[in-house]
Amino acid sequence: MRRVDYMVGARDFKTIIAEQCMQDVVTYYQVEDTVDRLAGAMSECGFGSVPILAPDGKLVGIVSEFDLLKAVEEGKDLAKVTAGEIMTKDPITVGRNTSTMEIVHLLQERHLIRTPVVDADGKLVGVVSRRDIIAGYLRATKPVGGF
Repeated sequence: MRRVDYMVGARDFKTIIAEQCMQDVVTYYQVEDTVDRLAGAMSECGFGSVPILAPDGKLVGIVSEFDLLKAVEEGKDLAKVTAGEIMTKDPITVGRNTSTMEIVHLLQERHLIRTPVVDADGKLVGVVSRRDIIAGYLRATKPVGGF
C-alpha cells in the first residue's frame, strides 16, 4: 500500500517525510532464495529491485535488475544462484523521518529509482520510490475542495 494515497489536504511538501510517502507492503526475499525466483517476481510484478532480509528482518542487501543482468552476462544459471551471491550489500537507505526533499536529493544524486526505508534497528519498514515522491507532491499541493 502506498501511504501517500491516503494523504488528505494541502500541505507544505517540504514537511512530508518518508513514512508518509513510502509503500509499506513490500515484497522481499532472503539470502538463500534463488535468483530465478526473484527474477520471476520482478518481471511479473514490475519491480526494479527487491530487498533482501536476514531472518530477523534486517535489510542486508538489494537485488536490482542491474544485478540480474550482470549474472546473466556472466553466464550464471539463475536457478542455482542465490540472492546472497549477487545482491548489492549495504544498500543506500533512508529512515522513517527522512524528509522528502532529502530523498529527492539522494535519488537524483545516486541515480536511484527507489530506496528502502529502515527503522533504527535496520529492519525494513517500507520502500520509497520516485513515483511515491511525485504522488506525494501532487497530493500535498492539490487544493482542498469544500462544500
